[in-house]
Amino acid sequence: MKIEIDQGSGFCFGVTRAINKAEEELARGATLYCLGDIVHNGKECDRLKKLGLITIDHATFSTLHHAKVLLRAHGEPPATYGQAETNGIEIIDATCPVVLHLQERIKKEYQEGGTESKQIVIYGKNGHAEVLGLVGQTDGKAIVIESPEEVDKLDFNRDICLYSQTTKPLEGFRKIVEYIGAYISPTATFRYYDTICRQVANRMPHIRDFATRHDVILFVCGKKSSNGKVLYDECRSVNPRSYLVDAASEIDFAWLEDCRSVGICGATSTPKWLMEECAEAIRKRM
Repeated sequence: MKIEIDQGSGFCFGVTRAINKAEEELARGATLYCLGDIVHNGKECDRLKKLGLITIDHATFSTLHHAKVLLRAHGEPPATYGQAETNGIEIIDATCPVVLHLQERIKKEYQEGGTESKQIVIYGKNGHAEVLGLVGQTDGKAIVIESPEEVDKLDFNRDICLYSQTTKPLEGFRKIVEYIGAYISPTATFRYYDTICRQVANRMPHIRDFATRHDVILFVCGKKSSNGKVLYDECRSVNPRSYLVDAASEIDFAWLEDCRSVGICGATSTPKWLMEECAEAIRKRM
C-alpha cells in the first residue's frame, strides 16, 4: 500500500509564527498565558500545555494583572488591548499579519464613515475569534453573514461595503458579490474587497487534486477547525472515501480494505507530526 502525506497541508504561516513565539517565550522559563486555544487542534494544544503554556478565556484574562499573555494568530478586538493596558498585562502579539492588515482596513473604513450611511459587512463565521476581532474594529456594528443564503438580511437601499474573514471559501464570497450586485438599489453603492488569504484559498484546488490521486483520504484536523471543515468537504466532493480524524487512534482500518493508495492531509491548523503519526499507525498494520 502506498502512503503519501500531502506536503501542502499543515500549519499556515500565521499559525507557525504564533507557535514559534509561544515556544520562544516558554523556553525562557516565564509563565505564559494564551488567550484562547493557540490553534484549533487539541493535540497540538496538549503538546504546548506540557511545555507550560496556560490557555485562558476572556473572563480569566480580565482578572489577570502584571502577567504575560500571548494573542494567537486570529487576532483580538481593541477592547482586549485596552484591558491589557488597564491591568498591566504584557502582550505577546502573534496576530497573523494578514489578519492585522484586514483589521486596520476595516477600522479605517469605519472611522471614515461609521455605519450610519453604509453597512460594513463581513462574510465569516459568527463567534469565530478572527471575526470577533474584525467586528470589534467597528464597535460591534459590522454585519456578519455566514453564507450566501444570509445576504437577504442586508438593506439593498443602503450602501454596502463587503469584506471577508481570511479563511472563508472564495466560491461563497463570489456568490455573495454576485447576489448583492444584482439586487443593490441604483441609488446605493456596493464596494467589495476579496480579503481571503491566498495561502489558505490556494489549498482548495490543491487538496482536490490530492484527493483524486488516492483510493482513500485521511483528513487530519481538530473538530474546532473551520478551515478544516471546508477543506475536508472539498476532499469528500471528489473522493467519497475521505474520512475525518483528529488522531491516529480514530482510524478505522476497515476504511482501508481493498485500498492501494492512501493520502493523508490536513488543515492549516494541523501539525505535520500528527499526520506522520497517522501514517506510522497504518504502516504498523500493513
